[in-house]
Amino acid sequence: MEKYAKQRGELLEKLDGLRVKVDVEARIGYLILDRPPLNIVSYLARSQISAIIEEFGHDDAVGVVVIRGADGVYTSGGDVKGFFDVPRDGMSHLSHNIAAPERCPKPVICAMEKYAFGVGFELSLACDFRLATKETRVGLPEVTIGQIPGSGGIPRLTNLIGATRAKRMIYTGERVSAEQAYDWGILSDVAEDSAALDDMVQRYARKLNAQAPISLTTAKRVINASMNTSVNVGLELEGHAYEKLRDSHDYTEGANAFFEKRKAVYKGE
Repeated sequence: MEKYAKQRGELLEKLDGLRVKVDVEARIGYLILDRPPLNIVSYLARSQISAIIEEFGHDDAVGVVVIRGADGVYTSGGDVKGFFDVPRDGMSHLSHNIAAPERCPKPVICAMEKYAFGVGFELSLACDFRLATKETRVGLPEVTIGQIPGSGGIPRLTNLIGATRAKRMIYTGERVSAEQAYDWGILSDVAEDSAALDDMVQRYARKLNAQAPISLTTAKRVINASMNTSVNVGLELEGHAYEKLRDSHDYTEGANAFFEKRKAVYKGE
C-alpha cells in the first residue's frame, strides 16, 4: 500500500503544464492547463489530469469542477513531438485518462477560449458542460498528420452530433466555429468574450452548487449510463435511482424547504 501511495504522490508532486486552484467560497475546483503559449497537453499531464479530477471528486470543499486554459487560450492539443518517445502500446489507454470528467461524481464544466483542438477538445467532450467564447474554434485535426483522435473523440463526438457531422469534422480536420458548434449541440453555451465567459462559469457554478449534490451525482450516472444502452434499460436505471433518492436526507430537505418556502440546506446524503 505504501508503494501505491508513494506512486500517486510522485505523480502529482510536480505538475507538467497544469495548475490547480480551489475557490472554497465559490466551491469550485479549477484545473488549469498552463503551458504557454498554447497550453499543449503532455503525455504525463494526461495521467495527472485524471488523478486531479479524481481528487476533486473526493474533496468536500469542491462542488463543481472547472477545466480551462491559462492566459486566454484553452489548448491547441497534445504534445505531438513527445508522442514519439512513448513506448509501443503505451498510448492505447489514453481515452481512460481523458474520460476522468465523465467519471467524476460532480458536475464538470469546460471553459474554452480561442483554441479547443485535439486532446483538449476530447477532454471537453467528457465534461458535462462545454462553454466557449464567440471566437473559440473546436476541432479534431489528427487526420492532417496521418493519425486519428485517440482519447475518446471519435465515439463521444459521434454520439453527440451523429455520424454525418462527426465524419465531416474528423475526416477533414475542420476547425468549427463556436456558433456552428452550438447549433450542432456540441457547446452548452457561448459567451461574447473572455470576461463574459468568466461570468458565465460563475453563474453555472452557482446554479449547480445550489442543487442537492446527491441528485446531481445520481442524475449524471443515469444520463451517462443511459447513453450507452436501450431506452428500456435507461428507464429501469432511472426508476431505481429515483427510488433510491426517496430515502435521502437531501430529498426530504428539498421537499420540506419547498413546502415551507425557504432555502434548502443540502448535505449530499
